[in-house]
Amino acid sequence: MTYEYFIGRRYLMTRQRQTFISLITLLSIAGVMVGVMALIVVIAVMSGFESDLKSRILGGQAHVVLLRHGGRLTGYDTVVKQVEATPGVVAATPFIYSQVMLRSADGVAGAVLRGVRPESAGRVIPSLRGISFETKEKAHRKSNAAFRVPGIVLGRELARNLAVHKGDTVYLISPKGMLSPMGHLPAMRRFRVTGFFESGMYDYDGTFAYIRLEEAQRLMRMPEAVTGIEVRVAKIYQARQVADRIVDRLGFPFWARDWMQMNQNLFSALKLEKTVMFVILTLIVLVAAFNIASTLIMTVMEKTRDIAILKAMGATDKSIRKIFVFKGMVIGTVGTLLGMVAGFSLCAVLKRYRIVELTGDIYYFTTTLPVKLEMLDVGVIVLATLAICFLATLYPSRQAARLHPVEAIRYG
Repeated sequence: MTYEYFIGRRYLMTRQRQTFISLITLLSIAGVMVGVMALIVVIAVMSGFESDLKSRILGGQAHVVLLRHGGRLTGYDTVVKQVEATPGVVAATPFIYSQVMLRSADGVAGAVLRGVRPESAGRVIPSLRGISFETKEKAHRKSNAAFRVPGIVLGRELARNLAVHKGDTVYLISPKGMLSPMGHLPAMRRFRVTGFFESGMYDYDGTFAYIRLEEAQRLMRMPEAVTGIEVRVAKIYQARQVADRIVDRLGFPFWARDWMQMNQNLFSALKLEKTVMFVILTLIVLVAAFNIASTLIMTVMEKTRDIAILKAMGATDKSIRKIFVFKGMVIGTVGTLLGMVAGFSLCAVLKRYRIVELTGDIYYFTTTLPVKLEMLDVGVIVLATLAICFLATLYPSRQAARLHPVEAIRYG
């Protein structure tokens, strides 16, 4: 240990004559600790929110959606085979998309209707695994009337809004109607609720309704045509590259969108919010850094005669700077370590216990507060804190090094 660090350690460990300086030192450590703890907890919550939201979106949405310029896509069975033969594609399924109204005995609600193939839709969208449009009456062939009633699967929140249960009847009202002497009449058809799906994403569970692809084609007057092809890829962050391969393979007039493009505004807003919160909470560390600078300035004033004696004995300006930089960095390091411990502990508590409940109509999904600690984020927080603390030591240590030994002894 060099004498600079030895003296700096003595300045930290020995009882100072002015207890006010010691109090400010403790407050500086506490300020750094609180700042680091707040940064770790808030960034972990926002990372967890982004990760959880991403997994729920991908649970109710395809990785890639293939569409055709001009609208309807015909010959879709051949297209599905070509898409599934593309490297990186796991599964593909055709779908029909439309906005409709659903009416039950106790309510009316707008819905997004999706016609799918149940045997392949579950391989593309995880929340549709095990989906079934078979009614109990159809399975047992009890009556011809019940046999002709097709099945519909509703999102859990949508079913709650309509106040329907499994086996109840709902009426689907489609804008694809017909002209009559009284004007345009919307098409209406009766469906029997055969089940529910729950993706955990409030927007999906509150708006989506699924029927068989063939029923949707008849209802939407789209014989032998679909809206597009939904695709699941092996690696979600390579969805854009796989989409480009599919389009290159099929050529014009096909085009594709990946899940990042479909949710670009949402994830861009989350990233911006995370950055802004990091900048705002860093101000807490900045305030603690001012306390560190104040502590060092008062220590320099208290130790003026000691500094003069050291310089008279041959200590260089660089050595004097090292003493006070060392003391300031010890304060910053101790505060950072305590903040890490407090932040990790609070994250563990939030993750284990249901302290904060989120409502789906405000926060997109219904769950407890999501927490995800990422070591990269923790590393950035620690490095930023130590850098701020180091900058706070430069001015006091520079002023200590500039003291003239004769003047300091005379007036110290």
